[in-house]
Amino acid sequence: MTKSSFKQAHEFEKRRAEAARIREKYSDRIPVIVEKAERSDIPNIDRKKYLVPADLTVGQFVYVIRKRIKLSAEKAIFIFVDNVLPATEVMTSCLLFLEDYEDHSSFFAGAIMSTIYDEKKDADGFLYVTYSGENTFG
Repeated sequence: MTKSSFKQAHEFEKRRAEAARIREKYSDRIPVIVEKAERSDIPNIDRKKYLVPADLTVGQFVYVIRKRIKLSAEKAIFIFVDNVLPATEVMTSCLLFLEDYEDHSSFFAGAIMSTIYDEKKDADGFLYVTYSGENTFG
């Protein structure tokens, strides 16, 4: 995947300073950059920078993205962090506990954004999320 357009437009030190300022001022929020995958035919999002409540679930965040791009309910959307579906990592670490759980998708959608942020934030302090209408990286 190519470098984030947000990263290309803003130098590292400015991004790092902004993320630090945001985290200091809004300690209960996560600075997230949301960008569309390059070759996806899904609509563009109206803005890239979001302050996400730390306790928001991945499923709730996907809902926010769906609303911002005005995506109809019958169309699929996938989000990626480091070219991986966040749920994929949750599934790997929790698979043993889920053998008898019938609806895995709602469990994965329940992963908390602060956990994803703690594990996957960039060196500049932002969490970079890519969205697509298809599972392009999986």
